Amino acid sequence: MHPYNRLPSRRTQQPVAAAFAAPFAPVPPKPSKAGRLKPAGSDPNPAHRLAPPLHPHPPPGLLPLRPSPLHLRHAPLHGLPAHSPTTASPSFPTISLPARATRSPQLYEKLRPEMDADNSSADAISTVWKHSYKGVEWRPLCNTSSGGLPESNGYIYVEANGGLNQQRTSICNAVAVAGYLNATLLIPNFHFHSIWRDPSKFGDIYDEEYFVSSLENDVRVVNRIPEYLMERFDHNMSNVYNFRIKAWSPISYYKDAVLPRLLEEQVIRISPFANRLSFDSPPAVQRLRCLANYKALRFSSPILTLGETLVSRMKERSANYGGKYISVHLRFEEDMVAFSCCEFDGGEQEKEDMTAARERGWKGKFSKPGRVIRPGANRINGKCPLTPLEVGLMLRGMGFDKNTFIYLASGKIYNAEKTMAPLLEMFPNLRTKQMLASDEELAPYKNYSSRMAAIDYTVCLHSEVFVTTQGGNFPHFLMGHRRYLYGGHSKTIRPDKRKLALLFDNPKIGWKTFKRQLLSMRSHSDSKGFELKRPNDSIYTFPCPDCMCRTNKSEDSRPSSAT
Repeated sequence: MHPYNRLPSRRTQQPVAAAFAAPFAPVPPKPSKAGRLKPAGSDPNPAHRLAPPLHPHPPPGLLPLRPSPLHLRHAPLHGLPAHSPTTASPSFPTISLPARATRSPQLYEKLRPEMDADNSSADAISTVWKHSYKGVEWRPLCNTSSGGLPESNGYIYVEANGGLNQQRTSICNAVAVAGYLNATLLIPNFHFHSIWRDPSKFGDIYDEEYFVSSLENDVRVVNRIPEYLMERFDHNMSNVYNFRIKAWSPISYYKDAVLPRLLEEQVIRISPFANRLSFDSPPAVQRLRCLANYKALRFSSPILTLGETLVSRMKERSANYGGKYISVHLRFEEDMVAFSCCEFDGGEQEKEDMTAARERGWKGKFSKPGRVIRPGANRINGKCPLTPLEVGLMLRGMGFDKNTFIYLASGKIYNAEKTMAPLLEMFPNLRTKQMLASDEELAPYKNYSSRMAAIDYTVCLHSEVFVTTQGGNFPHFLMGHRRYLYGGHSKTIRPDKRKLALLFDNPKIGWKTFKRQLLSMRSHSDSKGFELKRPNDSIYTFPCPDCMCRTNKSEDSRPSSAT
């Protein structure tokens, strides 16, 4: 029986997802932990939820910030996503609680002599990922179906909103929904967003022909709706009935509510569509998501060619390290710094810049009466983006020496001339796409944020180590994709930013103690590299076991359908 004969066909009529001046803007942080996305109806950031308890024994010189309970009762904590509603009492003024700027620059000056003189161990690039996995590995499992498809129940049109990887979520979910409903999927339309400002179409970013052919035995995908149907809507998609679907809706909702309207209208629209399908879905739905994400979605030929060229150039430059390099996703663009409401070491100029950026981007969200701005609490709770200097300190503490080759994926770094200087001192072999590619090679992509992000994604995907510093859709998808490619292990360093905040703000810590703590943190990332998906985890971050099958290392490797 064909896997998509779960629902009746239409005939039965029965009802049943500069060098650092890259133009793409940062994605506002998500409300949940990496990959731990919330189910339908949950409130990921309720206004009454207090921050976790502060460290019970802060190091000397670090005074934990404890806001008044009165403030906390009458104003939401910072950390809500840009689209989340806030409630505030008009009787309270906007409050900014006192906080010190980061002490990382002072710590860098203190530790630098010992750091540069440290030759005590082999470089991390040759010793990372040494955790024992008891002979177990995972291999890709995304086989397509064979045989014909049942008769289509109608056409589904979706609008994929957000940035590159949020749109990717929409595409994969749309494939899953269309397959489950025996529907024909129209190539998803990309919504033009005021933050990312990228007018790219599906075929500009992905190989459209490959996408259609890869799914041909599982889901019908077309690039236009037949004329005889569009005549009913005056050839205007805005006249097509639009479903407003709640986030994280179960697949049963599509069977019970969407399918009857689809059978009646023959064409339906779902906009917006990001995150409109629950992660806790049956195996047949998960399989379609896996197929779409890991097989059918391939970057367009120009993007893929340039990305692979930059991968080759990084490997050539790091030949002395066996062609291995690490990639870092640095989230220190102006919008990210502003949204975090953290304070760094930029003084009054930084405060003015951030106030202006918050007003431009969020128009009064952060200046509402009763809103409490808590930079110190945000920092101690690990909510602040790491500065370039802090990324450098972290990596040197983890054992990566100054000769390590680093690929930096980022948008336009805030105050780059100043903030990037210490990172380049610590890692002179750091490169970006602007350093690796010529102006002529990058010219077709410079005004397209998603295409630039796709180039970064490709280079990060093939690095020996991927370092995520702030979260978001970009690292979540990369961690899952790397697990899919590397036998189930993400080969990703995910630092404990609460612990880092305590280390960076401790003026008395020495280099040996600092390094010991960072090596332990690196080891923790290694041991957590293999993780199985749990209910309501993102299948795009945790592909095991839905998209992969378990095998023993001793078994002979079998051919896979991975691309």
